[in-house]
Order: sequence, then structure tokens, then C-alpha cells
Amino acid sequence: MTERLYYTSDAEECLAQVVNCLSEADGRYAIELDRTLFHPQGGGQPADRGWIAGLAVEGVVSRGDSVAHIVSQPLPAGEVTIRIDPESRRLHARLHSAGHALAQAGELSGWQPIKGHHWPGESRIIFAPGAHGGLPEASALLEKVESWQADNLPRQLTFADGLRKIGSATCRAIPAAGRTWPACPNWVKSSFPR
Repeated sequence: MTERLYYTSDAEECLAQVVNCLSEADGRYAIELDRTLFHPQGGGQPADRGWIAGLAVEGVVSRGDSVAHIVSQPLPAGEVTIRIDPESRRLHARLHSAGHALAQAGELSGWQPIKGHHWPGESRIIFAPGAHGGLPEASALLEKVESWQADNLPRQLTFADGLRKIGSATCRAIPAAGRTWPACPNWVKSSFPR
């Protein structure tokens, strides 16, 4: 089992223990750590990038209770320094937050957000029309999102019934796929792309 430090920490570097190293079918290696700062791919956003013991992490995936860090070379058991790429983390977080803000703005306009994809260069939210919602004007959605951005609200993090919830004083959190994702983003100050 991997302790997911990214749930509660914004640290960019720490020490961890390699507890397992398995060969992958493609010739790379899956490194399991006792704890990680690396956010795996999921929730509509790509995995964190970074390094384990100086090796570039090429992918990060959840595998049950563990997180697999995909690298090009095997690593022996023992202590390693892990470091995420802070620029890519901030970009992914900002795109994810912006997507959830647009989703909530669309929902307030009568549309139901049904899927989000928050990857650089291809971000999008898919909506289904609601029973009473006409097609919202893009300018109205942007105005709502900009008003939330201007509020510059701090992030609120809670754990309840085994679920992590991220939101703010004015944004509710909704469960998805056994986890809780914000209907309104994890409002980190200046979290929107400009």
C-alpha cells in the first residue's frame, strides 16, 4: 500500500522507500514506494512528472491500494529521493480547476457536466442539456468563472467516510468513481490559467 502524500501535502520533494520493483511488459519498470508525492493519471488529468533517485518518471498509475511509478531502469529496495516537476503539477492543477469551474458554471446555467478532460492542449468539458437550460452564452460562463477567480478563495480539504473532499466556502464537492472530486475546483489562489 502506498501512502498518498499528495492528498494532504503540497511538498515537491521528499524521501521514500522503494518497496517493490516489477518488470513491465514494455521493458520498463514499475516502482512501488511506501509513500508518494506523485499524483497518478486519473480524474481527467495526466499524471505528475518528476524523478525518483534521478530517474525520470514516465508514468504514474493507481493499482489497487498502491501507486506504480513507471521508469526506464530498475531500482533496488531502499531509501530514495522523489521529486515532482512543480511547473507541470501547477499546470495540471490549474487546468483541472478551470475545468471544474466551467463545469459548475454550466451546471448553474442548466446544463449537466458529464465528462471532463483536463490535459494541456486538449482540455474540454462535455455537457448534456438539462431539462430547463437553454444554450448558455460563453461570455456568461466566463463572467461567472472570473467572479469566482476574483474571490481568491483558499482551498478547503476534508476527509469524511473515507472520501477526500476539496472545495471552498462557496463550492460543493461531489463523489465520482469512489473518490470525491470537486464540483467547484480546489481553489488554490491564482489557480486559473491566464
